[in-house]
Amino acid sequence: MEKINENEKLEEYLINCDYKDEKKAEYIKNIFEQYRLCVEMADKISERRQTANSFYLSLCTALISVLGYLLIEKKAEFYSNLLWLPPVFGLFISYTWYRLILSFRGLNNGKFKVIRSIEYLLPIKPYNAEEFVVGAGKNKKLYHPFTTIEAVLPWMFFIAFFIILLSIVPWKDFL
Repeated sequence: MEKINENEKLEEYLINCDYKDEKKAEYIKNIFEQYRLCVEMADKISERRQTANSFYLSLCTALISVLGYLLIEKKAEFYSNLLWLPPVFGLFISYTWYRLILSFRGLNNGKFKVIRSIEYLLPIKPYNAEEFVVGAGKNKKLYHPFTTIEAVLPWMFFIAFFIILLSIVPWKDFL
């Protein structure tokens, strides 16, 4: 059995031989414009995701900073009846952030499925080739999907807010 050269395999994922015919140039041009629009929309979704991540990270960090300030500066006694609010709000924010990441993941997955499908109508298939090169996310040494990494951060904050909430509640008053 002959081993296929990796470049030949990449070419198989990249070049769509069915559409090298010059007569189809106008058709391909129209498809390419739609393809370009889909890629731009996918890029804008990624930008929005990054903006949302920055917003939620700032919000969670600010909440923890305010709580730390109140506790360190002994202002917690004055606000003792309300100290549970920021951690509860933080739990809600963390969970909402996580759900938003999942939503963006699903949206991006759908957009890239459409993009990769459109590539079969074009002379080349760069995203299909890229997916082949990085092992479709199965080989974590080549590529580890970003959303699986970014989804950990909201849970870290969720756990932190939960621990803070447990430490703030005066358990001896309830027991």
